[in-house]
Amino acid sequence: MVKRPTIADLARAAGVSVATVDRVLNGRLPVREDTTRRVYEAATEIGFHAADLIGRRLHRDLPELRLGFLLLRPDDPFYRAFATELEEAVSRSQRFRGTAAIDFTETLSLDEIVERLRRLAAKSRAVAVVSPDHPILSRAVEELKRRGVPVFALLSDFAAGVREGYVGVDNLKVGRTAAWMIATGAKRPGKVALFVGSHRFHGHELREIGFRAFFREHAPDFTVMETLVNQESYQLTHDALVQLLRQDGDLAGCYIAGGGAEGGISALREVRPPRKPVMVCNEITADRRVALAEGLLTMVIDTPLRPLCAELVDLMAHALENGATGAQGQTFVPFGVYLPESV
Repeated sequence: MVKRPTIADLARAAGVSVATVDRVLNGRLPVREDTTRRVYEAATEIGFHAADLIGRRLHRDLPELRLGFLLLRPDDPFYRAFATELEEAVSRSQRFRGTAAIDFTETLSLDEIVERLRRLAAKSRAVAVVSPDHPILSRAVEELKRRGVPVFALLSDFAAGVREGYVGVDNLKVGRTAAWMIATGAKRPGKVALFVGSHRFHGHELREIGFRAFFREHAPDFTVMETLVNQESYQLTHDALVQLLRQDGDLAGCYIAGGGAEGGISALREVRPPRKPVMVCNEITADRRVALAEGLLTMVIDTPLRPLCAELVDLMAHALENGATGAQGQTFVPFGVYLPESV
């Protein structure tokens, strides 16, 4: 029979005295937080029977924080998954006891975004937002900053020099990766379509810059067409791509740099072009996994939500603990790549 770890075993594993472990377990005298955390981590590692008790006691002494998050389109599978990961990241934090207040905007209207941002900020210590960049938003962020509410940009940067930090992927590299896939995967050069959600999305602008730069440098035989704005709409994307597929048999590739990818998938299913373009979009979902398996999509470039949310929540707590000067300007998380053979 395996012997259950004792208090002495825990003390050795944590590098503290038995008396210190006793104080942590029974709360008889104050113990420094870093010492309690060391004992808790050691208890978890060796399977000490009271590890959960130490964790609850450690958590009980942490500050309470309410963090606000403003996402897009509540019916979008990607943003629903995003909300779930944010809630879990807040609940898992070892720096505070937290509540995640999550709201969604139905449109890309700046009036709606600013109104919901202010409403969230009124009941949150810090907020993180997915939004296009615009002077109206910058003024709202500056107002919140004066009130001591740090604002973080998510996925697409905005209010540079005012917002607390940006957390997301390196969008310039994302655009270049999409271009590489089309240039490599197309059977011969031709025209390439590019969709962005809005010219105000800084992240989409960077993806477009990287996308076009790659073709200029490495695949000049391809022609990147005028950028199409789809407002991240399924229907606008569907209608525009159907028209392109029916009018132009020389479409070698298509990159949907923001939302609306399901519209592009449905357009391919409807038209069934004899020469299927290389299709690239962002964010893996159940529908996009199916489209990869069917060969309709060639690549999906994905934002890893779990590490992003953990990093974001940690930065938000850090900003509240240390002030605005303690946070980084930009935090990039590595993006993932999904191909038909990897789903």
